[in-house]
Amino acid sequence: MSLGKASVRDADVAASTVLVRVDFNVPLEDGRVADDMRIRAALPTLELLRERRAATILVSHLGRPEGTDSALSMRPVGERLAELTGAPVTQAPAVAGGEVDALAAELGEGDLMLLENSRFDPGETENDPDLARRLAAPVDLFVNDAFGASHRAHATTVGVAELLPSYAGLLLESEVEHLTAVAERPRRPLTVVLGGAKVSDKIGVIDRFLEIADEILIGGAMCFCFFRAQGIPTGDSLVEEEGVPEAERALHRAAAADCRLELPVDLVLGRDFNAATERRDAEGIEVSDGWMGLDVGPRTAEAYAKSVGAAGTVLWNGPMGAFELEPFAAGTRTLAEAVADAPGTTVVGGGDSVAALRQFGLDDRVDWLSTGGGASLELLEGKPLPGVEALQDA
Repeated sequence: MSLGKASVRDADVAASTVLVRVDFNVPLEDGRVADDMRIRAALPTLELLRERRAATILVSHLGRPEGTDSALSMRPVGERLAELTGAPVTQAPAVAGGEVDALAAELGEGDLMLLENSRFDPGETENDPDLARRLAAPVDLFVNDAFGASHRAHATTVGVAELLPSYAGLLLESEVEHLTAVAERPRRPLTVVLGGAKVSDKIGVIDRFLEIADEILIGGAMCFCFFRAQGIPTGDSLVEEEGVPEAERALHRAAAADCRLELPVDLVLGRDFNAATERRDAEGIEVSDGWMGLDVGPRTAEAYAKSVGAAGTVLWNGPMGAFELEPFAAGTRTLAEAVADAPGTTVVGGGDSVAALRQFGLDDRVDWLSTGGGASLELLEGKPLPGVEALQDA
């Protein structure tokens, strides 16, 4: 599938200075990068630019700082990037401005420079034209390779793209291609597995895939909105109250759709949300007061795994339970193993699902691991992404 946007593959970048929006929003621990998946995902685009003798300036956000915050500086990210590329990375002291322009002027062919956290400048999230102009000043063209940030109309995704020749990076192209193919050209049957806590985050995906998928399997805390909508007791389980009406409407739509909407048939319960809490298996789905559902039960996990194994295409977004707590990890582990073993095409999105696969050592056994959270959900819903729309057409 063609993205319909100009590709960095076709850009004449030799002896040019290129600004690349990357998604280096990575976890830090003790001043070091704890998970470099998103940095590694950007390497093909960076290697292409270096091979074609471009000087490359990278810009990304990191976390949600309120003003400048040294704990969210990009410096550890630049250090990890240098280790991965084997090339020095100049760390800029700011997002844009005179000092940055001076450093950019000194870059040679193939050199790399990383700007400071874009959200240190309030103009980033406001898509401030002045910040966009300052970002564009020292460069010749722009590449967006930050799929995970492309659902935001920010200065580094949209503003600067409107001022320069603008191209899609290799990662962004691949993300759109793989996620779009799930909805538009799936191998049948298409099984969609949705988990996590909030129905409101996934209702757009549920709505769209009730028209497309053969079955949707629901797990995680979001299942309690569906149970509440059916009048089933949920005890002390996490329930997104505003998601209950959405779940009720989805149940009505599913009743008239060709797609099967499946809910858990058994649960694993705990007294509290911690690994040391009292735990018990529930034969059914009713949760009494004083207990909370923290994982799907073994019968549900087995049934979901069987569906995944028979699917031509599997889309998984959201864990089945509190997998970060070992007593409640079994449902997500069973599903993750089924996805890893599935003979069909497997696409996994959402930070928690990817984290689960990595925790269980299965992340190298799926066809596509998306780096996007909200961006992947919006694309799957069929929404346009501002950061993609702003790029010049092919």
